[in-house]
Amino acid sequence: MAEQHVQGRWSVRSSFFFPLDIRKTIWLIVCLSLIFFLFVWPVFRLVALSFVTDGSAFANYSTIFQEARTWKIVSNTGLVVAGSTIIALVMGVASAWLVAYSDIRAKKWLHVLVLLPFIIPSYIITLSWTQFLSSNSLAARLLALLPGQLEPLNLYSHTGIILVLGLSHYPLVFLLTMSVLKRIPRELEWAVRSSGGNSWTVFRKVTFPLALPGVASGGLLAFLANLDNFGIPAFLGIPANITVLSTAIYQEIAGFGPSAFSRAATFSVLLGIIALVATAGQWLLLRKAKTGENSEIDDKPRFSLGAWRPVVELLLWGFLLLISIVPLFSMFGSSLIRAYGLPFSFENLTLQHYQFVLFEHEKVRGALLNSVKLAVSTGVICLVIGTAIAYYRLRKRNVVSKIIELAVGLPYALPGMVLALAMILAWMQPIPGWNPGIYGSIWILFIAYVTRFMILQVRGSMTAMSQIAPAMEEAAHMAGAGTLVKWRSIMLPLLLPGLLSGAFLVVLTTLTELTVSALLWSSGSETIGLMIFNFEQAGYTTHSTAFSSLIVVMMLVVTGLLAGMQKLYEKRVRKA
Repeated sequence: MAEQHVQGRWSVRSSFFFPLDIRKTIWLIVCLSLIFFLFVWPVFRLVALSFVTDGSAFANYSTIFQEARTWKIVSNTGLVVAGSTIIALVMGVASAWLVAYSDIRAKKWLHVLVLLPFIIPSYIITLSWTQFLSSNSLAARLLALLPGQLEPLNLYSHTGIILVLGLSHYPLVFLLTMSVLKRIPRELEWAVRSSGGNSWTVFRKVTFPLALPGVASGGLLAFLANLDNFGIPAFLGIPANITVLSTAIYQEIAGFGPSAFSRAATFSVLLGIIALVATAGQWLLLRKAKTGENSEIDDKPRFSLGAWRPVVELLLWGFLLLISIVPLFSMFGSSLIRAYGLPFSFENLTLQHYQFVLFEHEKVRGALLNSVKLAVSTGVICLVIGTAIAYYRLRKRNVVSKIIELAVGLPYALPGMVLALAMILAWMQPIPGWNPGIYGSIWILFIAYVTRFMILQVRGSMTAMSQIAPAMEEAAHMAGAGTLVKWRSIMLPLLLPGLLSGAFLVVLTTLTELTVSALLWSSGSETIGLMIFNFEQAGYTTHSTAFSSLIVVMMLVVTGLLAGMQKLYEKRVRKA
C-alpha cells in the first residue's frame, strides 16, 4: 500500500512537474515559436502576398517589370543611393582620417559636430536645409551679391536628395573608419618607414589594406541607410515627382487601389532583396576586418600638420559648422517668421507658431505623448528581452542561438517601409478569420518598434557581456549565489552602463521614427515624425519648422543628460 501510495504521488507530481530538461525544452520551443511569429512570420506573409494574383504566381512581378514607371523608380533609387553613398564615403573617410591621425585640437567637439546630423532625424535635417537654401534665405541674399546671378541649389531634385542623404549618413562611415584607423598597429607603419618607405608606401602597404574592410563596411552601412530612408525622398522627391522604391511603396498603399497591397508587396520584396544582399556583404567585410579584434585603440596623433594646422582647423571647423549648425539656425529663424516667404526682419518675428504647436494643436500634444510612451515602453521591453537573448547567445554558442540572433536581426536588416507593410499583413488577421484589433491602433506601432529595434539592444548587451568572463559567474555559483543574487550583486553593476547605452539608443531612435509610422499610424496614434511630415505635406512650413526646432532642443538636452548620467554612474562604479 505504501509503495502504491508513493507511486501514486509520484505519478501525480510528474504529471504537473516535468523534469528540468523537459521544462527547458518546452520553454525553448515556446520562445522559438514567439520569435518566429513576431520577427519572421510577417516577412513570410509579405513575400507570399507578392505572389498572390488571379493569374500565374509571378504575374505581379511580370506586370510591374513591364511598366516603364518601375524602371524609372529603380533608376532613381540607384542614382540617389549610389550618389549619396559616394558623398558619405568621401566625407566620412576624410574627416575620420584627420581626426584619427592628425594633431588637430578639440577632437571631442569635432566628433560631436560630425555626429550631429546622425543624432537629429533625417527629415528635420531636410527641413533645415530647405530653409537654409530657400529663395529668400540668407544664403540666397549672399549669393545675389556675387557676380554671375548665382542661386542656391534646388533641393527638390536628384542632386538635392543625394546631397542631403549623403550629409545625413556620412557619420556612419566616419565612425567605422575612425575605429579601424585607430586600431592599425603603429609598429607596422614604423617597419615600413625603417625599410625606406615614404608616406605613400605606408598608406599603400599598411593603412589602405587594413582599413579597407572597415571603410567598405561603413560604405555599405551608409548604402543601407540611404536605401532605407523615407523622410528625405518623401520631403524632397514627392513634390518634384521623383519616386524611389521606399516612396513607391508608400504611394501604392496610400492610393488604396484594388491591387495596392500586392503591388506594394512586390516593390517591398525587390527592395528587401537589395537590402539583404548589402547586409550580407557588410557582414562578410566585417569578418575580414581582423584589425579591431587584435589591436588596442591608439588615440595618439600619427602625423603633424605643422604650420598648416591653423588653416586645416579653420577649414574643417567652418565646413562642419556650415553643414551641421547653420541649417538648423536657418530652420529656427524660419519658425519665427510671421508668414512663410516674408523676409527675416524684426517686424516679421513672432512666437505664435510655437504657441500654436505647444498649446493650441491637440494632435501635437497627443503625438508628443504617444512618442514618449512608445519610446519608453519599447526601450524597457527591448532592455529586458534583448538582454536575455544576448545572454543566451553568448552562453549557448550553438545553432539555435545563432538562428535566434538572425531572426531578431531580420526586421532591422529590411528597410522600414518593407517591415511596415509586413506588419500590416501579419496583424490585420494573424489567424484567418480572427482580427484582434491591433491593426489600426497604437499597439501595432508598439509591436513594430519592438520588432524593428530589438536587435539594437541585443548588440549593445552582447558588447557589454563579452567583457565579463564566464569565470565570474562560475565563482558566484560555486559560492552558492542564486541567479537573482548573481545578477543583482555581480552582473548588473558591471553591465548596467552598456545595457543602458543600448536602451538609450532604442529610446532615441523610436522617439522620432517616421518610416514605419508613415504606414502604420491611425487617428489618435500620431507620432512626432508623422506630425512634422503632415505639417510639411499640407504646406504649413512655419508649423513644421517650429515643431522641429523644439524636437531638436529636446533631443540634444535628453542626449546630454543621458550621457552625463552614464559618465557619473561609471565614475561611481570605478570608485566602488
